[in-house]
Amino acid sequence: MSKKVIIIGSGFAGIATASFLAKDGWKVTVLEKHATPGGRARQLKADGFTFDMGPSWYWMPDVFERYFNHFGKRVEEYYQLERLSPSYRIYWEDGFTDIPSNYDELRNLFESIEPGTAVLLDKFLSEAEYKYNVGINKLVFKPGQSVSEFIDWEVMKGVFRLDVFTSIKKHIAKHFTHPKLRQLMEFPVLFLGALPENTPALYSLMNYADIKLGTWYPKGGMYSVVNGMYELAKELGVDFRFNENVTQINIRQNAAKEVVTESNNIYTADVVVGGADYHFVESNLLPAEFRTYTESYWDKKMMAPSCLLYYVGLNKKLTNLLHHSLFFDVPFEIHAKEIYTHPQWPSQPLFYMSASSLTDDTVAPAGCENLVFLIPVAAGLSDDSAALREKYFNIIIERFEKHIGQSVREAIVFKRTFAYSDFLKEYNSFKGNAYGLANTLLQTAVFKPSCRSKKVKNLFYTGQLTVPGPGVPPSLISGEVVAKEIVKAFGV
Repeated sequence: MSKKVIIIGSGFAGIATASFLAKDGWKVTVLEKHATPGGRARQLKADGFTFDMGPSWYWMPDVFERYFNHFGKRVEEYYQLERLSPSYRIYWEDGFTDIPSNYDELRNLFESIEPGTAVLLDKFLSEAEYKYNVGINKLVFKPGQSVSEFIDWEVMKGVFRLDVFTSIKKHIAKHFTHPKLRQLMEFPVLFLGALPENTPALYSLMNYADIKLGTWYPKGGMYSVVNGMYELAKELGVDFRFNENVTQINIRQNAAKEVVTESNNIYTADVVVGGADYHFVESNLLPAEFRTYTESYWDKKMMAPSCLLYYVGLNKKLTNLLHHSLFFDVPFEIHAKEIYTHPQWPSQPLFYMSASSLTDDTVAPAGCENLVFLIPVAAGLSDDSAALREKYFNIIIERFEKHIGQSVREAIVFKRTFAYSDFLKEYNSFKGNAYGLANTLLQTAVFKPSCRSKKVKNLFYTGQLTVPGPGVPPSLISGEVVAKEIVKAFGV
C-alpha cells in the first residue's frame, strides 16, 4: 500500500515536491489555504485585467525544461515561451539603456559605455558559465544536511574558480569601472535578496543566466507555469484540496501523524511537508517542544526584502516602453541602506515596472495596458497604511511619467496595492518578506534552516526559507531535493 504524504502549500516548491513523490508511488495530498494553486505566484483578475501577483521574470529556462523532462514531458506541452528582445530597460537619471538579448549587440553596448570592456565581459561570462554549470548541476541539489555532502572532487578542485569567499561587488569591480556597467552587472544578484557586497561572487552565475540564457515570457504570464505544473501534478495523481487552511500538526511519538485544517478536517500521513512559510509552520502549527528553531534564531536571520506592489490597469496604450523596466534613476546606496543597514521606508526608492500587456494581448482589455510596479523595502516594516501606500505610488508615478514622457495618472481605471500586512495575511510570511532569506555566505547550504525537522522524524520543509534558496528555479529544485530526502528516509 502506498505511503501517504501531506504537503502544506501549493507554491512552486509544494507542487514540485508533490509531483516527484507521486512519480515515486506516494499517495499525495496538497492542502492549500487559497482557492487556487500558486502560493505567492497567484493570479489577480479584475475588470478585464490579469496580473501575476508574484514572480514576473522567467530566467534559467533549462531548469524548467529539466523539471518537466523528469516526468517525460516538455515545457511546450504546458505553456509557450517567447524570448524578450531587448531583455529589459534600465532608466538612469540621464536617460535609459536597453539591454540587448543578442550577445554581440551587448558587447557593443559595453564598448560604447567603457572602451575595452567587451573582452572583459567575455572573460567574466566564461567564469560565470563555469559557476552556473557547477552551481546548478551540483551545489543546489545538496540537501544541506551535512558538510560532507560538499566533498565532491569536481567541486573541490574548482573551489577557487567558484569564488565563494569574494563578494560579487569586488568581483565585478575588478572587471568594470563605469558605474552604469557595475550597476547593470550587480542587478541580477538583487534577486537573491542581499547587497552585492554581502553576496558571494559565486552568484555571477546569475549574470550568465541573465545575459546568455535570456529573459523569457510564458504566454499568459507566470501563472501559466503554475498552471502547467498543477496540471502535470494532477496527471500524476496528486490530490489538491483548496480552501483548506492548516491550523495544526498533531505529533505522537515524535512523528507528525495528523494535519488539521480550519474546516475541522483531519488528514493522516506517513510524512508531512511544510511548503508554506517555514517560520509559520514551526511557530504556529507545532507544539513548542517540537520546534527546531527558537524565535531568537529567526530574529537574527538576514531577510531578503519585502516589497510594496501596485497592480495598475490603464484605459489607454503607452508608447516606447518595454516589458521589464528598472528605474535606477536615484542613488542605489541610499535605498540599499534603508533596506539592509537601517531598515526604514525609503526616502528615494528605486523601483521596477512590468508591462506584460506589451507582449501579451490576453492580459488586458483591447486598447488598455497592464502595469505592475514594485518597490523593494525592508522586511518587517509594519506601518503600511493606505496613506503611506498612496504616498509612494505618487512618488514613483511622477518619476515614471517624467521618464516615459507620457501622462499615466488620469488613465488609471484599476489599482490594487499589496504590502507587508498582505504578505502576513495571505502567505503567513515571516516579517512580511517577499523573497525568503538573503543568500549570504553564512545563510547558504548547511547554514539555512534544515529541510528536515530535527525534532519530528517525518516532518520536512521545502521552499524559499530552506535549501537551495529564493527564486522560482530554486523552488523547483527545492521540491526535488526534499522529495529525494523523503524517499531516502521512508522508501515508497
